[in-house]
Amino acid sequence: MSKTYFVYIMASQRNGTLYIGVTSDLIRRSWEHREGLIPGFTKKYGVKTLVYYEIFDDIHAAIHRETRMKKFTRARKLELIGAMNPQWHDLAPSL
Repeated sequence: MSKTYFVYIMASQRNGTLYIGVTSDLIRRSWEHREGLIPGFTKKYGVKTLVYYEIFDDIHAAIHRETRMKKFTRARKLELIGAMNPQWHDLAPSL
């Protein structure tokens, strides 16, 4: 049985502060962000809403994608979110 990995984008609000990460447990990780359990960037800036994610079956591919996405312009990141989630709904409850 293969493991699943996720590259995800969290936001503080629509068009707000963005955070890109990678995890093997998107439900747990989005909950940790929402509850402010991990000190750091997302807690400091109130980045709590899961607005985008991609699924991978290879951790190396997921990390590579995360690294590339972090180098995207803000406009490109907003395009990705807009294509998957135009209303910027919190996707965590639907997982």
